[in-house]
Amino acid sequence: MGGGSYSTVNRSVRATAMNYATAPIHEVFTQQKERRVHDSMDSTKIENREARDSEGHLNSFPLIIALDLTGSMGSIPHHLVKEGLPTLMSGIIQNGLKDPALLFLGVGDHETDGYPLQVGQFESGDEELDMWLTRTYIEGGGGGNGGESYSLAHYFAARHVQTDSWDKRKTKGILITIGDEPNLENYPTNAMKEVMGNGNIKTFTDKEMLEEAQEQWEVFHIYPVRYYERNDTVDYWKQLLGERFFTVKDEAGIVEKIKEIVIKHSPRNVVPIEAKDTKKSADKKTKIL
Repeated sequence: MGGGSYSTVNRSVRATAMNYATAPIHEVFTQQKERRVHDSMDSTKIENREARDSEGHLNSFPLIIALDLTGSMGSIPHHLVKEGLPTLMSGIIQNGLKDPALLFLGVGDHETDGYPLQVGQFESGDEELDMWLTRTYIEGGGGGNGGESYSLAHYFAARHVQTDSWDKRKTKGILITIGDEPNLENYPTNAMKEVMGNGNIKTFTDKEMLEEAQEQWEVFHIYPVRYYERNDTVDYWKQLLGERFFTVKDEAGIVEKIKEIVIKHSPRNVVPIEAKDTKKSADKKTKIL
């Protein structure tokens, strides 16, 4: 995990220099020209990721955001680069989560895609988070098989992530998958060997892996409806997650919902900005009286 801090000022300067607001997707996401996963995010080469405390982040809190990188969802990472990520990070920090450590995962379809799982690093700094996000290869795949492989995010979080939040404080991190399909239900050993580069994985189902992930993670799913709401997607996720499944209208709604989830379910260790402002106003009125 990197030790940087999130600066909206530095991020704004860099975004202008990189032309994030108007540059096309193939210029912002560097792997689009190569049409392959970045070596540092290749799941077959990654054993684990860690979110640890550091001198600058004494109480690190892990957040995993798993982005659907299939054809219909490619605009979401682009929105995060353009404006969503600074809105998200500044929002959760100002509301009291002092030491967030964010990991981006990319998920696709393990039955059809070449790169159904891409893995970043836990980071806190604005430059580092932008780096991992823009390294993501938006494969644009998926198939007509009735779902995507969101369970790969649950699998990786359950078996390949270590955090001080859990090891030291027994505090669960937050894992949010984002996508517009139901989950594919079966993950056989041979498929997982291709995803992770080894065959030492027993066949599992979506429900089995969710239960395993929930031992150390608060798990949620966000469905960006955009044009029309699919009943099969809604029914599947409601049955799987109940009140931890949310629908939103668009990309901006995704960022606001993530913020809402994090603020509600994380151990915030400072007084929120709004509360501070209210207290200052009250103090001023008391002095005047």
